[in-house]
Amino acid sequence: MMKPYAKSCEQNQAVILDVIKPLLANSQTVLEIGSGTGQHAVYFSQEIPHLYWQTSDCVEHHEGIQQWIDDVYNEKLLAPIALNVGKNRWPAHCYNTIFTANTLHIMSHKDVLALFAQLPTSLQEKGQFIVYGPFNYHGHYTSQSNERFDEWLHSRDPDSGIKDFEWLNELAGQAGLKLTEDYTMPANNRILCWQKV
Repeated sequence: MMKPYAKSCEQNQAVILDVIKPLLANSQTVLEIGSGTGQHAVYFSQEIPHLYWQTSDCVEHHEGIQQWIDDVYNEKLLAPIALNVGKNRWPAHCYNTIFTANTLHIMSHKDVLALFAQLPTSLQEKGQFIVYGPFNYHGHYTSQSNERFDEWLHSRDPDSGIKDFEWLNELAGQAGLKLTEDYTMPANNRILCWQKV
């Protein structure tokens, strides 16, 4: 199998790092949901070396993630675990931070509900949930490119699509989390950070 590569990961990893590095200063453990190619995990774990970074994804992506992990020596970068948020049993471990990038718009509403429902159990006290990706605000797209992207997502999978910030924030509140940061990012993306209260 050829090692997977996503150009978008290389393009956005530095700007994401600038935002999340201070947020992760007091974290020891991170669960990344939807590690994809594995590029983000390798980059972030090297740039924030005090973290234990647990990769996860559907099993079919594990080989590619492991190839990226094998190319670096980092005992704190952990082999992927099987995690489809609405189907698999979540790890018993509680994490300081759960991080995910470019996944919520791929998930169905049912899977997003399952994800937020799990956060109180999987986050430690004062734990953070950090999400990168595109979001709608007040029921509106933030750009024409996001609208076109959403149309493409729906054509590919009618259950997917860009999620409304207000809905996500409501789910977070129901899960005992409070929004602490909402960062504007390049290419009409955001980083949202909630903290367990």
